[in-house]
Amino acid sequence: MRKQNLQHIPGGFTLLEVLIAIFIFALVASAIFTAYTGTFRIIDESESRADIYEMAGIALERISEDLESAYLSNMAQTPGSDEANSGMVLFVGEKKELMGRSCGALRFLSLAHLTFSEEEPVAKPTEIVYYVAGKGEEGLLELYRSDTPLSHERPDAESGGLLLCEELSYIGFIYYDADGEPHETWNSGEGESKGKLPSRVSISMEFADSSNPETPYKFMTGVAIPMGG
Repeated sequence: MRKQNLQHIPGGFTLLEVLIAIFIFALVASAIFTAYTGTFRIIDESESRADIYEMAGIALERISEDLESAYLSNMAQTPGSDEANSGMVLFVGEKKELMGRSCGALRFLSLAHLTFSEEEPVAKPTEIVYYVAGKGEEGLLELYRSDTPLSHERPDAESGGLLLCEELSYIGFIYYDADGEPHETWNSGEGESKGKLPSRVSISMEFADSSNPETPYKFMTGVAIPMGG
């Protein structure tokens, strides 16, 4: 008899082999996904940190330049004000509570007027106001700067300003007298500081860190007031 050649027909994958292959694929896909999401998270955090550093730098520089040009004046107040013709334009530093957070507010006369017109002089007496407002349900703060020349009518309190920075969890000011003693508030219209400017102001700002709320980004600077003391 002639023997017939039987071809070998390969069998399919067993269920165990399929499960092992799926398991290995899942491990590889999970590792790749974790690596990519981790990279994107680091990029987002780096960009957010860069934005915060930029905002803090601009805000601290702006406040410092305004305070360096601060002075007191015995000229009349702005038209339309309840304090019109009442005498001295004041330097007032207050401490407030807003949305459960401590924050400072400033109002003073300065020559650091910001102008966007070539015809308007830069060194122009202006009342500068720094104030904060709450933002949403997160309880964070926004810092505003109001710049009103004395020849213009003063806006309502804590209004009319331009947004300087946001995502703040704290902003505070410490005022130092001629003897170097610190004060949490300052009012050149009354008390021991009447008729005086602080010799130096310390500025502290904290920005919320979304990745770690317990450790906010902290910034601090100090500025001497030439006409203070």
